[in-house]
Amino acid sequence: MNTSRSILIRPPVLDDATAVHQLIKECPPLDPNSLYCNLLQCSHFAKTSAIAESGDSVVGFISGYSIPQRPDSLFVWQVAVSEQARGFGLAAQMLAHILSRPECEGIHYLETTITPSNKSSWRLFRKVAEECTAELRVSDWLDEEQHFNGQHESEELLRIGPFNSIRKVS
Repeated sequence: MNTSRSILIRPPVLDDATAVHQLIKECPPLDPNSLYCNLLQCSHFAKTSAIAESGDSVVGFISGYSIPQRPDSLFVWQVAVSEQARGFGLAAQMLAHILSRPECEGIHYLETTITPSNKSSWRLFRKVAEECTAELRVSDWLDEEQHFNGQHESEELLRIGPFNSIRKVS
């Protein structure tokens, strides 16, 4: 990737779903969703999600939503950054972009699930907690055998917060 080329971060739109679907397929260990799911992420959850573009290419995507039972919490569903865009702090920039929006003014906690083997996600969310000087709590949530019938690694639940802002995370 040409690092001198600027990257535009914005809310996704419905027409981004196909590119998002392809990006996620190219970003193991992420679980690919159906294209229909990506259409919903890019429309119903656009205010709490982000697309990163370099020229005509989608190089990053974060999907998230406000948790209905805890409206002060944003659940980060997926974080995808293309191979050529990695190493520049793009995931943290997209997350900061989402949380700086007026729709997220009342968000004071981040939640996500991460498999123990997903080192890049662990680095990202530890960095976010550190930069926000917020507590990061980890608990067992989705068990490999009980919830995934042995077909998927267990997912641990991370909760970061409370925080006032993560705009400085980069």
